[in-house]
Amino acid sequence: MLRLDRLAGELGVSLDALIPFGRDAVKLAAAPGTPRGRCILVSSITPTAGGEGKTTLAIGLADALRATGERAVVALRQPSLGPFFGIKGGGAGAGRAALTAAERVDVHFTGDLYAIAAAHNLLAAMIDNHLHHATELAIDPRSITWPRAIDMNDRALRRIVVGLGDVVRETGFVATAASEVMAVLALARDREDVEARLARIVVGARRDGSPVTARDIGAVGAMMVLLADAMLPNLTTTLEGTPAFVHAGPFADIAHGSSSAIATQSALSLADWVVTEAGFGFDLGGEKFFDIVCRSAAFDAAVVVLVCTVRSLIEHGDGAIDRGVPNLAAHVAAARCFGKPVVIAVNRHADDRSEDLRAIERFGVQLDVPVVESDAFARGAAGSLALARTVIDQVREPAPLRFLYQLTDSPRHKLLAIATRMYGARDVSWTVEASRQLDAAVALGADGWPVCVAKTPRSLSDDPHRRGRPADHVLGIREVRAAAGAGYWLAIAGHTELLPGLPRHPRAEAM
Repeated sequence: MLRLDRLAGELGVSLDALIPFGRDAVKLAAAPGTPRGRCILVSSITPTAGGEGKTTLAIGLADALRATGERAVVALRQPSLGPFFGIKGGGAGAGRAALTAAERVDVHFTGDLYAIAAAHNLLAAMIDNHLHHATELAIDPRSITWPRAIDMNDRALRRIVVGLGDVVRETGFVATAASEVMAVLALARDREDVEARLARIVVGARRDGSPVTARDIGAVGAMMVLLADAMLPNLTTTLEGTPAFVHAGPFADIAHGSSSAIATQSALSLADWVVTEAGFGFDLGGEKFFDIVCRSAAFDAAVVVLVCTVRSLIEHGDGAIDRGVPNLAAHVAAARCFGKPVVIAVNRHADDRSEDLRAIERFGVQLDVPVVESDAFARGAAGSLALARTVIDQVREPAPLRFLYQLTDSPRHKLLAIATRMYGARDVSWTVEASRQLDAAVALGADGWPVCVAKTPRSLSDDPHRRGRPADHVLGIREVRAAAGAGYWLAIAGHTELLPGLPRHPRAEAM
């Protein structure tokens, strides 16, 4: 059971600021103060099937910082049911570097994802209600871009037909993690910002071509009612007692991939060190953290920790670690684009060979990047003390943030900068439909927004089968969506779907 008095003492807040949700979690009701802490961003190389353990390492690092006497917290994304029942598994850490009541965190937790899906689907229902009653909005059914959302990997719902016997039209579902409502909740600074962003969501167009927003539909007030509790950041602790924010869960392959700005801002006002994570590899989550989240929330990260394992580098090298380390080098170069110091953290496995670990260390010397082993899974904070000390040493001199592009750059230039500098692509190609959709997004104001790329996390390219550090590839954009509420435009590359499917034998079969 979560001890509220201990948690309040760790955070330096009153008990009245904590709203209990069951026996394992609380909501933080108090508005955050002025940020005073420094943020540590944990990301990784291109993910492999076995996983690199970003969350486990992030928890272990926060525990180790606290063990050295530092005031530290960890801020994590909220897990989704799709990966939990599919192939990835839970998102609450593992071994000794895990959250308390991890099973509850992985399944349901405080119900935020249900509230987000309910708000999303209420808007969808009200759109179809306007069509049924042929209201004064005169919505063109063919123009509607607002799908429905579900927190489950169900590929059968990607493309559906609704309105049989009424106004028939094609639509589909996206994962709750890919919902624009999720992005709004994750990027907003406060309740007022959530409301303003919801109002700006564009759902389609009138027959005269003018845009229709959630405000026009009349849904914003009701959506705010559904999101009232979900806006408040969730808190629990790690197994070693470190406070842990777990709030919002956008995936970095189909959204921006960071926990909520509200949670991170709260953490930065309550601690000296905040360890947070950016989903999947740095090319996806790390880039979006700096170019989207830091712009929107006006905070920064002091250092980037890139996680890898011996197993993952061997897999990227088709059996040879020396052929896999170029993938690590690509992510180091990507992180340095933002002017940040980098630390390579090797998540230890019991069967790692010493010669492979030494090979990674030698490669770090070539890159002029410190390489530190972490054994947080087996030893908790004690297994990450060296990493904690190295990270602190790297941030003694604050490094100013350099964005990858300017908001005044053209939309195509922004995407080209990401493709060439993050993915190592030679160029970007566009389908005719994607070009048309980009023009429509620009008409809504997208020329002044950052870009969020939806791309396979399994490769630096848009082909999940190209491991390592692919060269001379072209990023293919097949679709563009405007997300006026989130404040970015979405470029969908390759065959990426916004609603994942289950593998041939999902984890659910073994439960």
